[in-house]
Amino acid sequence: MTGAPLSGARLCALSDLPDPSARGFEFHDGDAIFAGFLVRKGGAVFGYLDRCPHAGWPLALAPDRYLTREGDLILCSGHGALFRLEDGLCIGGPCGGKRLTPWAVRVEHGTVVVA
Repeated sequence: MTGAPLSGARLCALSDLPDPSARGFEFHDGDAIFAGFLVRKGGAVFGYLDRCPHAGWPLALAPDRYLTREGDLILCSGHGALFRLEDGLCIGGPCGGKRLTPWAVRVEHGTVVVA
């Protein structure tokens, strides 16, 4: 992925992601921009590209506002599509059946890093 951080790059402490919550990241490499976000559910952390599979635009209109009010689904602020936290599958809205593009991340010693 162009502009993406390298494997092993530190993103944040796990404690910086309350359960449930989400946090966005943007990286620049010359003209290339990589935008992704993390979602935490329990002890698990999932990473996705910040791009709606239906429209191609960023999911959150406000910084780090990726989840529904209940914190149980990812929300596309542009048209209300809903995605499961665990696998990014769209379960409501115009992109039904499509998925968010995964961003490989892992937790190491209490820190979330790029896988």
